[in-house]
Amino acid sequence: MKKLIFALLCCWVAVPTMAQNESHNVDRMDRIEFCKKTYTALFGGEALTGQGTDPEFMDILQKFIFGEVFATGNLDHPTRELITCTTLAVMQTLPQLKAHAGAALNVGVSPVELREAMYQCAPFIGFPKTLNAIGTVNEVFQERGIALPLEHQGTVTEESRAERGAAIQQPLYGDEIARKLADVPGGMGKEVARFLTEYCFGDLYTRNGLELKTRELLIYCILTALNAEDQLYAHAAGNLRIGNSEETLAAAVVQCLPYVGFPAAMKALEAIEAAKESVAE
Repeated sequence: MKKLIFALLCCWVAVPTMAQNESHNVDRMDRIEFCKKTYTALFGGEALTGQGTDPEFMDILQKFIFGEVFATGNLDHPTRELITCTTLAVMQTLPQLKAHAGAALNVGVSPVELREAMYQCAPFIGFPKTLNAIGTVNEVFQERGIALPLEHQGTVTEESRAERGAAIQQPLYGDEIARKLADVPGGMGKEVARFLTEYCFGDLYTRNGLELKTRELLIYCILTALNAEDQLYAHAAGNLRIGNSEETLAAAVVQCLPYVGFPAAMKALEAIEAAKESVAE
């Protein structure tokens, strides 16, 4: 019951932010006005038009996402759109990803930041789905006249990727994965643990374009979308260790909520509470 109460409180404690990182007091009764301002900042168009084949559903959707969720938590618009794009990439809802990739650019996310968010999905959803997401984002870049390929952001060599990856992995996660996989037949567990260090942490975490704190925050959103219960606890703790506050982590989950649904979001919020207790010990 304690966890449930915590999750519900996190969902509805509002610390509103606007596109330029300005705080505003948003009354719940003003969600229509806030929705319209947010939607225009993101997409340049008008919300709540009453047009289309399902205007009632779009009314519910837009008021909730842009009038309430965007007014909840301590995140600015660029961070919210990075989270949204990453979540949509994981879920492979590519038409919505294309729309929000454009919105991300509109509120100040750089092409490199958006591209790095897509790259960061690969260890969790695999290469084919990541390529789908990259292809969708690249369509937006081309439509905006952004030259491809983007600037190179890799920082490791074949000789340094293992050491550099371990230097990031160890303070956050120690040797937990290696221990869990130690008894896998044929030494395959050892190989998978090595892959994790060299590929996930070495090849990706070390890249320029996104801060480590942002990468960890996006990974928690990836795991939320995947409903990856076992990994949620570990990465909630990793986020807290790297300096993301529990409020920021909870706000990120709330930003995912309209796309992943309440069950997945509640599970991710509960994991934050459990991780907070363990990190404090």
